[in-house]
Amino acid sequence: MPEGDTVFHTAAKLREALQGKALTRCDVRVPRYATVDLTGERVDEVVSRGKHLFIRVGRASIHSHLKMDGSWWVTSIDRPSHAGHRIRIILEAGDVQAAGIDLGVLEILERADDEDAVAHLGPDLLGPDWDPHIAAANLAADPDRPLAETLLDQRVMAGVGNVYCNELCFLFGRLPTTPVGAVKDPLRLAQRARDMLWLNRSRSNRTTTGDTRRGRQLWVYGRSAEPCRRCGTAIETDRTGDRVTFWCPNCQT
Repeated sequence: MPEGDTVFHTAAKLREALQGKALTRCDVRVPRYATVDLTGERVDEVVSRGKHLFIRVGRASIHSHLKMDGSWWVTSIDRPSHAGHRIRIILEAGDVQAAGIDLGVLEILERADDEDAVAHLGPDLLGPDWDPHIAAANLAADPDRPLAETLLDQRVMAGVGNVYCNELCFLFGRLPTTPVGAVKDPLRLAQRARDMLWLNRSRSNRTTTGDTRRGRQLWVYGRSAEPCRRCGTAIETDRTGDRVTFWCPNCQT
């Protein structure tokens, strides 16, 4: 599931593949931008901002958001992606191809104004603007709001998705539905969120337990009915809309 660390890692891969190179192909498969052709333009930089990604090419900025299922694949043009109709954009630079697949958002913006698309976001957990004190103040701003809902609000701090949300609730011993005001130290919560994403920013095998072995990486997320790693109680789960919550009914109150 794409979260802030996934987007950060994706930006690093795209940066290595494209930055400093001129595009030899630009195929945008979104009707609104189908006539945009940046072929011949140089890729100046690739940056992530929370769960958003910007590929800045000349005066343009390719803005994408992975949402739930999106990804960017970087391959050789001799071995292109076979995602077919799921591909929303193809960028090539020499012998390298980058394909945006199932992207939740894809738009071509004026580079000078592309930050407007993310102006609403809170401090980026993996960005140069990270400020734990601002994030903590944002967390505490509405003490009656459910903890999970607050953590997932990108206006509070940018980068936490459903995996980290559930894991943070477990580590702080609170149910996802607990009012955020019950968290005694929101600064510590913000700092722990930053630590989690920072340690996983370059990993393909995400872990919150510190154990990278298969099946041992997470505390509660995706572990419905399995025993809690701390107390052995069966992990419970609930699905509301597109979100799934997991918790230990013994360790979390």
